[in-house]
Amino acid sequence: MDRSNQTSSLVGFILLGLSAHPKLEKMFFVLILLTYLVILLGNGVLILVTILDPRLHTPMYFFLGNLSFLDICYTTSSVPLILDSFLTPRKTIPFSACFGQMFLSFAMGTTECVLLGMMAFDRYVAICNPLRYPVVMTKATYVPMAASSWAAGIINTAVQTLQAMQLPFCGDNVINHFTCEILAVLKLACADISINVISMGITTIIFLGIPVLFIVFSYVFIIAAILRIPSAEGRRKAFSTCSAHLTVAVIFYGTIVFMYAKPKSKDPLGTDKQDLADKLTSLFYGVVTPMLNPIIYSLRNKDVKAAMKKLVHQKHLTEV
Repeated sequence: MDRSNQTSSLVGFILLGLSAHPKLEKMFFVLILLTYLVILLGNGVLILVTILDPRLHTPMYFFLGNLSFLDICYTTSSVPLILDSFLTPRKTIPFSACFGQMFLSFAMGTTECVLLGMMAFDRYVAICNPLRYPVVMTKATYVPMAASSWAAGIINTAVQTLQAMQLPFCGDNVINHFTCEILAVLKLACADISINVISMGITTIIFLGIPVLFIVFSYVFIIAAILRIPSAEGRRKAFSTCSAHLTVAVIFYGTIVFMYAKPKSKDPLGTDKQDLADKLTSLFYGVVTPMLNPIIYSLRNKDVKAAMKKLVHQKHLTEV
């Protein structure tokens, strides 16, 4: 049976979402909508101030602007679909739209994994080699670093998505998730997916494992350099320049590890509770983490707070 015959009966997939828990749908619709608006506002303001304030035209804030844009793109690729699933139980999504959404979400997530590693290198040079920082982190360095993060995420995701699209889907078309999450879609294929699983495992090591190890080793050297600073005030200032990035990285990677590395329950009676917990964890990763990023950087960064106050003050003067 060729692929066209196998997939001809599938006009699309059905997203279960929280249809098994209708009482939660209305509450989560309001919560996710409010969270999404905060994401757009918080990350949008961060992008705006990093562009408009000349004092923030540095590598660190260039990466931060990229991170904020990533978060907006990532949530926009999935949140509207999630909100629609709360209003339309067992939401049907066309085959092509499903893989399009899968590509966008996976690409943004992979890019952020690499970008956080690039940001760790920026902080390593700033703390461990401050005198060489202006020489090392020039525009000719940090712009290609950010661009390579985007390229790596897009190319890797294009390969994974095209591999998934080649699979035949001739049976069950119900995705037990909010969105077209790649692992949930692969489970529905009526063919051997071992190649896809191996490919996913290799890319996970490359685009998740390597950045995590790089960040860990970078912060070992960063912390060692900070501890060598003689004054307490100097140590505090040095750590404050990288604490926001460290906090964001811990939340981002910690949630991913919790999602995919936690042991699965072997009790059949607990399957529904486990599925619900997995979905809510995925929801946290998808919307809460992007909401926290601008909050963390705003609260822990005097330059960003000053730029925001300046922006508000200028807007107030123009209105008067």
